[in-house]
Amino acid sequence: MSTLAFILLYGLSYGLVLCLIALGLVITMGLMHVINLGHGAFAAIGGYLAISLMQQQGWPYAVAVPAAVLAVAAFGVLAERLLYVRLYKRSHLDQVLVTIGFNFVVIAILTMLFGPNIVRMELPAYLKGNVDLGIREFELYRVVASAICILIIGALWWVFERTSTGARLRAAVDNRGMAQAMGMNVPLLFSATFALGCGLAALGGILAAPMLPMEPMWPMKYLVLMLVIVALAGHGQVTASVAVAILVGLVETAGRYLFPQFGAFFIYLLLIALMVWRPNGLLVRRQTA
Repeated sequence: MSTLAFILLYGLSYGLVLCLIALGLVITMGLMHVINLGHGAFAAIGGYLAISLMQQQGWPYAVAVPAAVLAVAAFGVLAERLLYVRLYKRSHLDQVLVTIGFNFVVIAILTMLFGPNIVRMELPAYLKGNVDLGIREFELYRVVASAICILIIGALWWVFERTSTGARLRAAVDNRGMAQAMGMNVPLLFSATFALGCGLAALGGILAAPMLPMEPMWPMKYLVLMLVIVALAGHGQVTASVAVAILVGLVETAGRYLFPQFGAFFIYLLLIALMVWRPNGLLVRRQTA
């Protein structure tokens, strides 16, 4: 029971943080139809920036985190206007090559500024320690991080599934000319959406920093997990992204805890199984002949 509780609690918290990071990619790939393989770079920038503000500038955690998220979102607007806007009508191969190149540029800059070694985030005293959840004691920080992820994921689901914002974005992607003819400011909508995706990546990177310590290769190291979530969730599906991310978190935690010698083998096994069983997305009904 103790082992099962460990896997469930750690897998759930890990999956929720992965979901928060991946949701930014779900938005840009699923809703905006841009293959943004540089998404992990924005998460890493957010994590490094928050750590730098705390350790070098002495900012408190509660101030450094939102400041880093807003800074990365602003940087996302700049990157979208200068780089990504030129990729919207380009082929998928062009998008892959350019965004992978963006990743390596960011990796080189992070290495130059912070060195090649792991940089760990020092949590404030009020986020340290354990809390008794009844089934076992659990890290307080993971409880707080999970609660933040749940609140933000719920808000995103409501915005994109229950308001006109998601419909407008999909309309702008499907028929940009018609959307502009109806009075939509498509460039502003795209910039705001891309900034939201970058901000989510930054917040996810910051929340993940105590679990997945920052290192220059972070954007490439965890890119596969983000792509697995996006691929198995289907195009732009927030609800499916949550389910897939939690499943990935549980499988990853159980695999590494019970069979550490196999590494990430079980994640790829899960990917193959679900791609065969649900090729269009985890929560998309299978079509019958």
